[in-house]
Amino acid sequence: MTDHGEIEPASESAGSIDLLAAALRRDAADLEVYTQVLTGALADALPADAVAVERKRSMGDRMAGRPGRIERVEISMEDQRLILSVAQGRPAGEVCKVVRGVVLSRRPVPLDEWAHELAAAITARAKSDAQARAALERLILGD
Repeated sequence: MTDHGEIEPASESAGSIDLLAAALRRDAADLEVYTQVLTGALADALPADAVAVERKRSMGDRMAGRPGRIERVEISMEDQRLILSVAQGRPAGEVCKVVRGVVLSRRPVPLDEWAHELAAAITARAKSDAQARAALERLILGD
């Protein structure tokens, strides 16, 4: 970050990826809050078709009109797909290599590494996208 609270371009500061990864992990202790915050932030930072969310709705959720609990978040970037699944309250991260829409490899990763991979992908996108850059700043600053 600069002295003025702005985010430095990733090429100027490798620490910006670590800072974003820390912001992405900030609420990870409460998985429900983490997935809600993450999906909201990603919806702001990425095109609508880049983020897919799967929810599980109980009968109580349906009757109350609630959207349900997030079970899976899938973020599609140019050559990468990042998947976060929540089963029985335990997160499972996966990083996939994608070429022309075909998944060539899948690699299970711990939550910390998944958050770092996501931070790197968002930081790369923010270099050329003002909307992603603004959402990135909100994530880091916690607004």
